[in-house]
Amino acid sequence: MSGRILPEIMRRHLQMYLVVGSVNCLAEPSRVVQEALAGGTTMIQFREKGRSALTGVPMFELARQLQDLCHHAGIPFIVNDDVELALELNADGVHIGQDDESADSVRTRIGNRILGVSAHTIEEARRAILQGADYLGVGPIYPTISKDDAHAVQGPAILHEMRKAGIDLPIVGIGGITIDRVEEVVGAGADGVAVISAVTQAKQIRAAAEELKKKVVLSIKHPGMSQKL
Repeated sequence: MSGRILPEIMRRHLQMYLVVGSVNCLAEPSRVVQEALAGGTTMIQFREKGRSALTGVPMFELARQLQDLCHHAGIPFIVNDDVELALELNADGVHIGQDDESADSVRTRIGNRILGVSAHTIEEARRAILQGADYLGVGPIYPTISKDDAHAVQGPAILHEMRKAGIDLPIVGIGGITIDRVEEVVGAGADGVAVISAVTQAKQIRAAAEELKKKVVLSIKHPGMSQKL
């Protein structure tokens, strides 16, 4: 990568951001990702965490398999937390939380790859920006059962507060987001939605991803319009 990703490109990648791991999927993870990509998913994050999560070679092989699917679709493949894995895979980027390695340290290690940072307060958001984040993951916006280590629910108001405070970095909302909540999240200031169970637990994976993507795009282009349709 010759330089850091441009904010306007980053915003498009955040529109329908799927966070996926073997623990969260009803179907085979590769099938989930393949169907989600066919439905218009704009970025994939590999997050292999939980009691029955894969480790070692099986984890690496799954990550490589999902990365290949993203590569063929021309969609960024992001690794959650594990900088070593991201570098070994030559992934498109890394997403880190507040309890992980510092953003400035990760930025130094990954060069110009995409760096996403979870932020729960305006202070955390500002620090992430100073340390080289390309986007912020803000939440949980609503209650979620997908993450055992989730922080307290923030509500859509945190998105509005960050924008009002002058935070203009691309932001993706995450945590308990369903199709009925997309407009509220985007209307509060998010550039897109990050989801886990809304897609990984869906019976019709492609349709679920497609509906979410369409709702995000509609909410961005025509705020309030989807309620009238």
